[in-house]
Amino acid sequence: MENSKIQEILEKQVLTVVKAVEDKIDDDIAALDRLDLDDLEALRERRLQQMKRMAEKRSRWISLGHGEYSEIPVEKDFFSVVKASDRVVCHFYRENWPCKVMDKHLNILAKQHIETRFVKINAEKSPFLTEKLKIIVLPTLALVKNAKVEDYVVGFDELGGTDEFSTEELEERLAKCQVIFYEGESSINASKSSAQTRRSVRQSARADSSDSE
Repeated sequence: MENSKIQEILEKQVLTVVKAVEDKIDDDIAALDRLDLDDLEALRERRLQQMKRMAEKRSRWISLGHGEYSEIPVEKDFFSVVKASDRVVCHFYRENWPCKVMDKHLNILAKQHIETRFVKINAEKSPFLTEKLKIIVLPTLALVKNAKVEDYVVGFDELGGTDEFSTEELEERLAKCQVIFYEGESSINASKSSAQTRRSVRQSARADSSDSE
């Protein structure tokens, strides 16, 4: 008897949610129906302006070195890099295996997150910076926003304590500091999913072609 009452309550809750979703969809459709040609043209113009602004941002980011993982040759250049870009991930490294592991993941993320500058600097050749930023353990990532170091990723402790962590885990950690744009789904997984979809479409097309022959 008790189970039937719980089931009835759950069914009512589901129906309530479904009704709310349907009402929202109906409202959206009604709003679109009320738009006249002038409204649609205004929406189109606003969208074009948004696309133009984003294209300009991407062009500026690329001109600053975004989209690739590069090395800062001398420590004084660190300051010009962090002043030029709103978001910077700087890897303080030395020539060892853990730092090479970090390099691999950062190289991938630099291409995925063009909104952020990804750089590395040799800690052993940067005594002023390592002392000023209290860099002790290597690798250390300094997460910089608006020319200010907001956070650090020190070693692999926050990444499972092993050098076998995934790029997605590092991506999520950087997102916690909001030093990259992130909407909940890994951009790495999204790219893989898109590639798999394209492969499936091509395979399906080839199969259809073979059938027709």
